Amino acid sequence: MHTKLISKYLLLAYVMLCCTNAYSHGGVFLEDDLCVIQIGFYKAHFTIYQPQKSKHKEFCEDIPNAIESVFVMEYLHDGLREASIDFRIINDVLDLGRFFKEEDLKKIKDINQVTEFYQAPSVQQDGVLLALHQFNNEGDYVGIVTANVPNNDNPYIAVFPFRVGSQKWGYIPIIIVLALFLQLNYWLMSGGYARLYRKFKAIKN
Repeated sequence: MHTKLISKYLLLAYVMLCCTNAYSHGGVFLEDDLCVIQIGFYKAHFTIYQPQKSKHKEFCEDIPNAIESVFVMEYLHDGLREASIDFRIINDVLDLGRFFKEEDLKKIKDINQVTEFYQAPSVQQDGVLLALHQFNNEGDYVGIVTANVPNNDNPYIAVFPFRVGSQKWGYIPIIIVLALFLQLNYWLMSGGYARLYRKFKAIKN
């Protein structure tokens, strides 16, 4: 009974960690093997290129080098073709990393002071928004896409944190914790706890 109960808690912890991992990916997520960004009710295919180093390799968020980078956003809904969209990159001055969310923008007093790159609002009726920026420093950044849709007074905002340069620990701690949980769960399900309990009881007696 105790073994099954503990096993359930371990599986619950595993699911929670998986959800945390998915959430920490920011505003960009994988859909049908494509990097997709959610902008209000709309979606766009989002890709970053570093042709100087990585040729045609695509990146979803994190990019390996502090060099010239090309951001490409292909609209997946026609409604975005009529929207005026701007793109901003700021330094992660709040040190929130993967957990930076839209509401955290309110904590920044002057967003212009922490802006690394800004591309003014434009309407792209061909459905493709391009932005080119030269990164000079490695570190954590936050991308902000703002879409002003016609006949809507409230702009749609998408926020996605990302890192430029080498990862610190990245997902390694999460992977290690998951591996430990899975190993412990296997040990419990295979009767390891029961055997250890019987052995301990026999020694005690």
